[in-house]
Parts: sequence; C-alpha cells; structure tokens
Amino acid sequence: MPDRATPESSYAALIEVFEAEPDVSPPSAAVGHARGFGADALKIDGRIFAMLAHGRLVVKLPQTRVDELLEAGLGERFDPGHGRLMKEWLSVHEGHEDEWETFTREALLYARRPR
Repeated sequence: MPDRATPESSYAALIEVFEAEPDVSPPSAAVGHARGFGADALKIDGRIFAMLAHGRLVVKLPQTRVDELLEAGLGERFDPGHGRLMKEWLSVHEGHEDEWETFTREALLYARRPR
C-alpha cells in the first residue's frame, strides 16, 4: 500500500512550486527562527498569502471568492485562534489537497493586485 501524503508533505511540495516565483518568499528554514504566526507561510512583499495551519491549507482570497468556496463546501473561514473569523481567509477542508496549487495560485494573484 502506498504511503498517504501528510498535510505537511503536501505543503512542502507546494512550497517547492511557489518558491520558484521571483517575488515569493518561502518559509524561513533558519535555525532558531521565530515560530510564531505565519512562520511557515508563503509571502509576497512580507504579506502572507498561503500557509499551513492545523494541518490545513489556508489562503487569502477576495471575500466574494471565499464566500463562493464556502457555498461549495470546500472550506471554512479561518479562525486564527481568538474566535474572530477572517473574511478573506479560507481554511481548505481535508480531501481537497489536489486543489491546493490552484487555490494558492489564486491567492498569489490576489496578493499581487495593485493596492
């Protein structure tokens, strides 16, 4: 029986794909680096656009897109731990790992938008 991918191994593969992007900063692998919120995140200009939290991919997307994905049953709004759901952050449900790259690419495009 083949080994089943873990969320961590799936996320590591995702990092390899996106660290090739010229403006994306992968998570820091430095020893002793702070391990707080976003320490394992993919970033652009210092802003997080995707991360692994509690074994699930979390991506920042426009609120309307998050609403669509919620309606489709693909995830839930992300709660960073203080009980306040974040309107532009989707925590992707388990079982949708085959869509992680698509969601992360959407999040990267959203992060690159002009401000």
